[in-house]
Amino acid sequence: MHKPFLKFASVLAGMSLVAYSAQADILPVTNIEFNQLTNTFRPANSQKDFFTYVAPTGWSIGAAAQIDGLIYVGQQGSEGFTGGIPNVYAVYTNPGFSVTVPAGTNFYQADGNPQFESTIFQTVSGLTADTTYTLQFQQAAGQQTGFTGNTTEQWKVFLGDGGIGVNCASSPCTVTGAAGDIEMDSPLMNTLSGHNTDWNNVNLSFDTTGLTLGPGGTAILTFLAWGDGGSTTNLPPTLFLEGVNTTPTAPEPASLTLFGAALLGFGASRLRRGKRGAKG
Repeated sequence: MHKPFLKFASVLAGMSLVAYSAQADILPVTNIEFNQLTNTFRPANSQKDFFTYVAPTGWSIGAAAQIDGLIYVGQQGSEGFTGGIPNVYAVYTNPGFSVTVPAGTNFYQADGNPQFESTIFQTVSGLTADTTYTLQFQQAAGQQTGFTGNTTEQWKVFLGDGGIGVNCASSPCTVTGAAGDIEMDSPLMNTLSGHNTDWNNVNLSFDTTGLTLGPGGTAILTFLAWGDGGSTTNLPPTLFLEGVNTTPTAPEPASLTLFGAALLGFGASRLRRGKRGAKG
């Protein structure tokens, strides 16, 4: 076979392998958009409701501290919702929240004061040892109406045995149960008093080397809202999460096929030109 064609075929195979590898190494999270709900939002508030009431499929809640853990699921645009279900409090929307994920994607909202929130988690399967998995999501932050003071917010994300909790016997609070987990923290958000931090992208990597996986390559993925470095001062910091792994990181199969066909066509064209040159 002509060497230029072999070269193009080799390049195509390499690119396909890279694309497949990138796709395979995305952390396999289910119900990534929080839009598969056991119960629909109640009529008094058709946009936001308690996490424990709507019960997103595949997700579970840890031990809540108070008022259902002050965690919610809401539709895009309702981050600053002010009415409806009791205790669904508003956050400042100055300058407001943009839309950064496809239509129909819900968000998860949690109080960042460790005394007023809990974890959410799910079991992911099909993981392999000595592999790095990527996790992408969007985060945002705000402050409850009627409170003042600058706040900081970030997500603590764990992969492993699960059982993550918070100990507030002393200040600041500390995370418990993380000995068998990999912890990755999102970039810190700094929210000014009376304002919000708009949606921003987060990319985390989890290396399973040394991680004990369960049957079928299972591990527990846990999200914990963490405000003001674990302080219990009730400003309060409020965190939002959406779009888990919704941003493609590799070409879709159909696109990859078309791209491969184009490369093969280009290689064949080079081969024909090479043969004509040899005859001349």
